[in-house]
This record gives sequence, C-alpha cells and structure tokens, in this order.
Amino acid sequence: MKRNLAVIVVGIAVVAAACGETPSGDVASDVGGAQTTDAPTAAPTTSAPATTVAAGPEVALASGDLGDHLVDGDGYTLYLFVPDDAGDSTCIDSCAATWPPMLGEATAGDGVDASLLGASERSDGGTQVTYNGWPLYYYGADSAPGDTKGQGVSGVWYVVGASGEAADEAADEAGDPIGDYYRDY
Repeated sequence: MKRNLAVIVVGIAVVAAACGETPSGDVASDVGGAQTTDAPTAAPTTSAPATTVAAGPEVALASGDLGDHLVDGDGYTLYLFVPDDAGDSTCIDSCAATWPPMLGEATAGDGVDASLLGASERSDGGTQVTYNGWPLYYYGADSAPGDTKGQGVSGVWYVVGASGEAADEAADEAGDPIGDYYRDY
C-alpha cells in the first residue's frame, strides 16, 4: 500500500513538473539542469465571475391534429390535469411518475402569451410551470416530440390549447391500459 502511494506521489510530481508547476502550485524552472521552484512574484488576479442566469424551460406553441397547443422547447406536448382546477398541482407521487411536472421558471417561446405563464409551489417542494393557472405536465408515454398520446386519458388529461384551456377533442380511450388507474384522481 505504501509503495503504491509513493508511486502515485512521484507520478503527480513528474506530471506537474512536465507542465511547469510543482505539486504545491509554485512555478518550476530549470536552472543549470536542476529543478528549482520560485513562488509567484505577484498575487493572482481574479475578476468577478460572469453572472449568467440559466434560462428556464421554454413553453412554445405547436400546430398538429389537435390544433394549436403548448409544447416545451424540444417540441414535447404539455398537458393539464382537470382535478387541478387551474390551481395547485394534485398529481403527486405515483401520478407524477407517469405525468412528470414541468419544473422551473418558464420562458415564453413562439406564439405563447407570456402573461399567462406562471409558477406554483408543489407539495414536494418543486416549482411547477403554469399556464393560465393550470400546472403543466408531460406524459411518460409520449416518446417523441409532437406525440399527443396523453390527450383525453381517463377524461382528465388534456393537451393545453393556446388560450390555456384543455384542447376540445378528447382522445378515444378504448384500449387505454392505464386509464382506469387515473379515474380515481
């Protein structure tokens, strides 16, 4: 074990010397074939780090078979959950595993009314994006941008239209394997 540690320390010193620095960070120089170390002559200067504000998720408008509806910046469809009644999120725990909330502070993309964008605090501590007061969700079965497989599921999940209300057309629930689970919400 001690031998391995010695090999590691020597290896670090060799690499640092090859880069012109000793392990302590001092500048190394070669004087007459012998390595010497010189402490830096001036204190390093630093500038204040650039302040960047990470942009939140984008909400945009897309057109499709269900008309104009909300999508995220990558084109994934956004849904509302009728039991939320344009208020706080009621889809938590196992519900949120299938219907993940859109989290963060959103920015308005193409066609979106920025005045309708908002956020609400979830009971699990996250901040969920809202539109016209409705918390926004993804559907776990939507596997590609533009998918709208969640439309009408259990008569409570709907694509969000441009006005911030549920899209008018309900999907056919025949053969919906998980629809019965959500009827209780």
